[in-house]
Amino acid sequence: MNKKEFLAALHAGLAGLPEADVQHWLDFYSEIIEDRMEEGMTEFEAVADVGSVHDIVAQILSETPLPKLVHAKVKPKRPLKAWEIVLLVLGSPVWVPLLFAGVLVVLACYAALWTVIVSLYALDLSLALCGVALILAAFFQLNAQPVLPQLFFVGTGLVCGGLSVFLFFASGKIAAWILRLSKQAVLAVKFRVVKKEATL
Repeated sequence: MNKKEFLAALHAGLAGLPEADVQHWLDFYSEIIEDRMEEGMTEFEAVADVGSVHDIVAQILSETPLPKLVHAKVKPKRPLKAWEIVLLVLGSPVWVPLLFAGVLVVLACYAALWTVIVSLYALDLSLALCGVALILAAFFQLNAQPVLPQLFFVGTGLVCGGLSVFLFFASGKIAAWILRLSKQAVLAVKFRVVKKEATL
């Protein structure tokens, strides 16, 4: 792929962004390719060294705020006609609540995911505190005659401590997985916004 083809593919991939941003990125990558060519690379080597267009578009979209993409998407390309404005106003009792409901459902699902993580960490903390409390209870009961309750307290405390360590690492893995899933979901939404814009 030569420089012209690369920049054309990049322009097509970024079609949903505001035109000023698209031009900024085109200039940026054009300059990178030119710099590498000045360092002695051929045009094809310089383009290959920059990376794939898909990866670059994904990186740019991940750095672009979603509201900016949505604003660029909903911004009319032409002035609205009178009948379109009337239709928007008359339809607003239907589409505004539906829009709010959709946003709230998405936020509720996202919050529910994170409450699971908070609950796991709370359970982990309670297990750790329970383990410490049981071991301390066994320590304060040292002068009691039967040894069996102290052994039970120590054993149960160690089990609670072990479970809390296991749950701590499991919660960390689950939190990292949910964070990665969240980033991928936002990136997928950004790709859909940009792709719809590119097809219009």
